[in-house]
Amino acid sequence: MLPARAPAPARRRSAATVLAVAAVWAPAVAAALLGAAAATHGTGELRIPAAGTATLLRALLFGALAVHLGALAATALARSAPGRPDTVPRDWAAAASAAGAAAAAGQIARLARVSDLGLVETYATREGGLLLLTANGFVLAACCALSRRPGLAALPLALVVGAEALRAHPEAYSPLVGAALTVVHLTAASLWTGGLVHVLRTMRLWGAAPDAARALLARYARLAAWLYAALAVTGTCSALRRLPADTVLTSAYGRTLLAKLVLMVVVSALALSARRRLRSGAGPAAAHRAARREVAALVAVVLVSAVLTVVPDPHWLSTR
Repeated sequence: MLPARAPAPARRRSAATVLAVAAVWAPAVAAALLGAAAATHGTGELRIPAAGTATLLRALLFGALAVHLGALAATALARSAPGRPDTVPRDWAAAASAAGAAAAAGQIARLARVSDLGLVETYATREGGLLLLTANGFVLAACCALSRRPGLAALPLALVVGAEALRAHPEAYSPLVGAALTVVHLTAASLWTGGLVHVLRTMRLWGAAPDAARALLARYARLAAWLYAALAVTGTCSALRRLPADTVLTSAYGRTLLAKLVLMVVVSALALSARRRLRSGAGPAAAHRAARREVAALVAVVLVSAVLTVVPDPHWLSTR
């Protein structure tokens, strides 16, 4: 007996959902694939092999780290919310870390292809070894998320952050300073972005308990203020040490950094709007809508940040 076909309205809703998802993610994927090439156009810098693939994989890695770290932080905040319901959103942590491991493995495969090396030889390189460490850290984090003590995932995720910070700073000039700044910056960015995603999911689930939802968002807002300060300080220090003043407009790194700064201004305005609604006593639904726009802007920041890690170091332009 043939299965019954879905009703026409259900099929239309499914098609509309697919189109909506494609409309949101297709521009993001296109921006990741073309961002590095657009940033380096006309700068005279060397072309990065498979830059679009690298950017897409790095964006996936950053997103996976944010989702898992943010879920750990937001879950801890939710436990202290007064009058909270017992319901919790579906756990995305294990799937996120699995995606992060796949993204790191994809970068190893890309590195092997562009370097014309075997996988074992690639592991022996500095970047290949650090990417392998990242992949293993994500695998361990996924295992922790599926265990009875998911909070232990913070340890392998710290390993991921450290490996990424070292990988991003191979330069001869004070690499440890740059790595330390990246550890703080990447951790703060992940907690801000991923934490907000998890808080919004929890608030939607707690629709019948608006006071608990407002309390959760208020707790996250206080944490986000400290995270914002950490991002501002470390981002400014990183830019000053890595970007020579005479290459701000003539290097891909400078152009991409300016785009990120513009997006951060937008994110800041959206964050202030959401917090203002929260302090004014507006219902959680209004604050939720404002915070969703903040998440959309943060996704754009993640994509631009991924481009920033792929474009060439601007120092060679300054010293030519």
